[in-house]
Amino acid sequence: MIEINDRDLDVLLAEDPGGPVVMLNLLRFRPDGGRESYQRYAEALGGSVNARYGVAVEYLGDGGRALVAEDGQAWDMVVLVRYPNRQAFADMIRDPEYRAVSHLRSEALVESVLQATTPIAV
Repeated sequence: MIEINDRDLDVLLAEDPGGPVVMLNLLRFRPDGGRESYQRYAEALGGSVNARYGVAVEYLGDGGRALVAEDGQAWDMVVLVRYPNRQAFADMIRDPEYRAVSHLRSEALVESVLQATTPIAV
């Protein structure tokens, strides 16, 4: 599944422990221009949408061969994105400006994992 639906957002909000959320994105691109489509998606969000919702890209990196994983678990890119809270993430996903460009993400990917993580104080 590539798309985020309203039911999934409702569950995310219902399980909200409060505080910031870091979304783990594992991305596998389509071989026919997927990386470029994802770049257009990222550029479209880099201005007003990210600022409006307090989005911060914490880490962006190319994937590689997985050292410890089941076959097929190598990812093309890993992205960690911090949001002030889960509500900010849900509001961004439901924003008409975001929805106008979200097709670029869908067109870019063959497979993805999007997982909410909660920072732990160390």
